[in-house]
Parts: sequence; structure tokens; C-alpha cells
Amino acid sequence: MTTEELLKWDRTHLWHPYTSTVHPQQTYPVASAKGCVITLEDGRELIDGMSSWWCAIHGYSHPTLTRAIKDQTEQLAHIMFGGFTHRPAVELGQLLVDQILPEGIDRLFYSDSGSVSVEVALKMAIQYQLARGRAGHTHFATISRGYHGDTWHAMSVCDPITSMHSLFYGTLPVQYFAPQPACAFGDEWDPEDLRPMQELVERHQDHLAGIIVEPIVQGAGGMYFYHPKYLEGLRALCDEYDLLLIFDEIATGFGRTGELLATYFTSIKPDILTIGKAMTGGYMTLACTATTQEIADTICSGEAGCFMHGPTFMANPMACAVSKASIELLLSQDWRGKVSNIENQLQEGLSPLQELSDVREVRCLGAIGVVEMREPVDMEQLIPRFLEEGIWVRPFGRLVYLEPQFMAITDEQLDSLIGGLSRVLRACYR
Repeated sequence: MTTEELLKWDRTHLWHPYTSTVHPQQTYPVASAKGCVITLEDGRELIDGMSSWWCAIHGYSHPTLTRAIKDQTEQLAHIMFGGFTHRPAVELGQLLVDQILPEGIDRLFYSDSGSVSVEVALKMAIQYQLARGRAGHTHFATISRGYHGDTWHAMSVCDPITSMHSLFYGTLPVQYFAPQPACAFGDEWDPEDLRPMQELVERHQDHLAGIIVEPIVQGAGGMYFYHPKYLEGLRALCDEYDLLLIFDEIATGFGRTGELLATYFTSIKPDILTIGKAMTGGYMTLACTATTQEIADTICSGEAGCFMHGPTFMANPMACAVSKASIELLLSQDWRGKVSNIENQLQEGLSPLQELSDVREVRCLGAIGVVEMREPVDMEQLIPRFLEEGIWVRPFGRLVYLEPQFMAITDEQLDSLIGGLSRVLRACYR
């Protein structure tokens, strides 16, 4: 196929995420990617500002991760996890329990995507309540403008009125939403910020199984950073009303925020925690739902006698092997220093955009830089301009943001990302 033929077949037969087949968005054929540079088939090189939606952190085609995949394929590419186990799954689990997860969160359930790991977390909470004789406790409380995935139950806790899933409002399971916390990360804490959630829990306590939130950083729902004390308040509420606290760390795990988990900005821990995305360094799809032994045993002491879930590709050996290699690579380097330097560079470079009247707010945390516009952006206008600058930035809604590969990007590459983004926004907005 020529590149033109490839694009024509793509437009005719392939359906890309969040795109229309009637008015398809332009796509750009990728020939290769190495480090933080994406090379298109026409030879153009783009500095990656998206980390392939948060998951790639070490750079593309990293030799350590490539070798881990290659070595594992020669031993065991895949095997069902029902009735079998294997070293990659066990060794990854040991690493997660010993060095990543909060103490006591040590019973792991692998799955094949972040959305599925959220489904698993919600099912765990419901089965836990059922096993304790609390049959009516099958709903969840959360905060507005969150995002937890695109599968059915995960969509239901994404605020179907204000989020990208509003089309499904009225058909999804009924959940309960408190306002987004008003106290931003870094602001002075106001205990009144918790009151709406407290009142919501009091009203619906007879129906709730738990509370689920993205800790500190709300991702695709708005890229908003809120105060850690809010999470500590949720912990107290869950303890008071006998609910499970679920932290969705799919996007925030493995150093992106400046902590290994956003949970570590607080003095508390959840009952159930999900991780994914950067777990494999962007090589394969893998996620994990982690909980306590007590919760697991309670679930398995209920009517079903087991947890009722089992993905076909659960604990894929190649995914587990490359995940272990990625985490070991992360922990062997000064990841905290790298993220801190990136945060400073993002803050210094993006803050001047606040002077544009079309910009609502600029905010940065860890290796996340966000420029929130007052109105939704025109992607068809902005993306080609970003390509002219030699950078890959893909906005959505009102958000133009950078998520660099924090373990691989150089200061010069990050300067190019920030400079290119700034020039495009200044050319297109007031």
C-alpha cells in the first residue's frame, strides 16, 4: 500500500476513538517511534506530548522493555489464568505489593484494561456488601466531572450529565454525584468543601456500597487538581457509614503526579485501588485491582463462594513481564527529581498563557501541564498547527494539555513542546 492507499482504507473501514465516520478526523500514519520522537510515514518527526494517553513513560522502543517482551515470548506468550499461574504474574505482584501499593493493599486481581479494572472494583464492592447481608447497598457516590472509563458500569460513575457519556444518561446504573471539590490542590483547605458529599452520603446511605474517585487529579473529565484533605474526609465518611473507599489510580499511578501514587499525597489509604496505563510503560495493555485480604475473604465467603469475574487475557505473561521491567526501570532512577524538574519547566513555560483572555486557567502538577480554555477548542484547526511546530498534542473539550514521557524527555524536547504549544495558542486565540 502507498500511504495514500493506507489512509483511504483507514477512512473507509477503521473506526478511531471518539471520532465520526460521517465527518472523520484526519489521521497521521506513524512509521516508527523511538524515545520521545514519533516519525510519520512522510518523514516528519514529532515530539510526543501525550505519552500515548498517559501510558508511555520511558520513551518508545526502550531496549530494556523490548528485551523483556522478547524474552517472555520465547518462554510463554499467553496461558489462561484459570487453574494456572506463572512467574511473571507472581513476580510483578511481589513488586507491586512490596514497593508500589499502600501497606495492607495486597490482594491483586489482574485485568486487561483500566476500564475493566474499574468494573472489577465496583463488582468487588457490591459483592462485599452482599456477602455481609447488605443487599440494598449496590450504588456508588462520586464527584462530578470524574472519568473512570468507557465500559458500562465505569461510565455510570463518570457523571453522565456533564461528561462525555451524557448521551447514555437514563440508561446507565443510577449513581450519586456530589459537586467537584472547590478547594484546589495547593489552596488552603476549607472543611466545608466536604459538606455536599457528607449530605449526599447521609441521604443515600441505605443504598451505597462505596465511594469512588480519582485521587487528586481528575483526568479526562477536566484535568482538575483538588485538595488532598478532601480524600481524608472521604476516608472518614466511609468509616462512619460502613462504605468502601475506591481510588482509581489508572492515570495517576507510577510517578506522574510527583508521587508513586496520588494516594501518597494523603495520610490514608483506600479499601480498593486500581492501577493501569503506565504500569507496562506503554508496551501492552494491563491493569490491576488491588484490595485487602479481609475484603477478598469476605467476598469469597458469600453466596457465590468466589469473586465473579475472569477476563480471558487476565495476567498475560508478556504484559506482566514488561510491566515488571518498566516498574524496576522507574524505581532504579531518580524519577521524583525528573518529575519535579518537569513540573517547574511546565509551570514556567505555560503560566504566561494565562494572560490570554481566551484562557480560563493554567495549572500544573507533576508531569501534567494544562491550559484550560473558556470555550471548546477546534481540534481540526489546532492539530495541523501543532504538527507544523513538530509536536504531537491532542486537545479535547476546552483542554490543551501536555503529558510528556517524564522518564525520557529532555529539557530541550520539553522546551520545544511548550514553545510550540504556546505559539499555536497565541496565534489562534486572544
